[in-house]
Amino acid sequence: MVRTRFAPSPTGYLHIGGARTALFCWAYAKKHGGTFVLRIEDTDRERSTEASTQAILDSMQWLGMGEYEGPYYQMQRLERYRAIADQLIQRGHAYYDYSSREELDALREQQRARGEKPRYDGRWRPSSAKRLGLTPPPGVKPVVRLLNPDDGEITFNDLVKGPITVANAELDDLVLMRSDGIPTYNFGVVVDDIDMDITHVIRGDDHVNNTPRQINIYKALGAKLPLFAHVPMILGQDGERLSKRHGAVSVMQYEDEGFLPEALVNYLARLGWSHGDEEKFSSDQLIQWIDLEHISKSPARFNPEKLTWLNQQYIKEADDARLATLTSRFLLADGVTMGDGPPLEKVVALLKDRATTIKSLADAAVYFYRRVDAPDDLVRQHLTPDVRPALQALRERFAATDWARPQINDTIKAVIAEHKLKLPKIAMPLRVMTAGTTHTPSIDATLELIGRDEVIARMDKALQASNS
Repeated sequence: MVRTRFAPSPTGYLHIGGARTALFCWAYAKKHGGTFVLRIEDTDRERSTEASTQAILDSMQWLGMGEYEGPYYQMQRLERYRAIADQLIQRGHAYYDYSSREELDALREQQRARGEKPRYDGRWRPSSAKRLGLTPPPGVKPVVRLLNPDDGEITFNDLVKGPITVANAELDDLVLMRSDGIPTYNFGVVVDDIDMDITHVIRGDDHVNNTPRQINIYKALGAKLPLFAHVPMILGQDGERLSKRHGAVSVMQYEDEGFLPEALVNYLARLGWSHGDEEKFSSDQLIQWIDLEHISKSPARFNPEKLTWLNQQYIKEADDARLATLTSRFLLADGVTMGDGPPLEKVVALLKDRATTIKSLADAAVYFYRRVDAPDDLVRQHLTPDVRPALQALRERFAATDWARPQINDTIKAVIAEHKLKLPKIAMPLRVMTAGTTHTPSIDATLELIGRDEVIARMDKALQASNS
């Protein structure tokens, strides 16, 4: 049974890198009929917040990964970590270290001065403490350290990067439990992964250096190793570490900006992984195709324009009723009420081919529900004296036109022919008068949805204003 896990720290919102890791873990477990576990690593008591935890849960739900085992919380498992640490001490694989912060700082400074790599010198190892005559100082709460092997090496086959070997001599005695009884990251994650039967640890490659240390903890506990797969980092277009200035924001901000979750999932899946030349695919296809062999060893580059393009494709194909529901939230947030306007489903059906986000769709829909005055320069440019007679005549004809798109189109063509004009000379002023912009879908379809009475009222207002 394949069991994967995503283990975010609730010290901030879920960002692109974490969401992609979660996606790979989720899809891989689903493909193999396994279980995806969500674990909240909340041991950073100063920075962990309930708001961040909820944001992570909301993000997972929005992205379609709301089915998981858990969530488990590390702060609810403290007794378990302490019990395992005690076992390691009793078996001679760990020991208490009473070094003060000042002593450790001084040790590192001395090592740097000698040109050595700063590292713990093992002074409180039982054999060293005995030789040095060290005894536990009264009133000092010790940390628990792993007694790391001095020789030999750790080799593991990373399912993305291939074989990796690290000499034990490069590692010092890792702190497992802090003096306040809270586990360190490396210890907590190993105990959790063992207890939760995790078979595949899929995570960012910033954790590669942690893996040899964790493997030694597994060995000390006599536990079976999971398989490790470290996925590449995500960089900005400039090759620098991804940040807000590259357009990378929290997952839920993408919802706030009007992206569809399936577009973001599709884009994240393509960051560092591919299935042939497929650019656009569903979550079901991702589950069917996902493998670890085709995850790139090189960092992926985040391209906001590509994400926006994908989002546009999904909007074009989206159900109109769903789009209307999503669009209405943006309209209402901007104080736009649909009132007696046209059905929003029909409006989004007309506009969606041009929309890149739900927000842009809502912005484009405003003039169907609220009169939008065009800028003065557009009025002067398009409502010129030579077209005003035709526009006035069109206004009169509209009053007697059956208000359906074919009849609206016929009326416009008749007025154009009578006044010996070309369509743009009438269509552009009509857009400016009724929509406040020169960018709308087909003018007859636009006017049909605005409604005859409202179109005539807007034309009257514009003609009167431009004449004064």
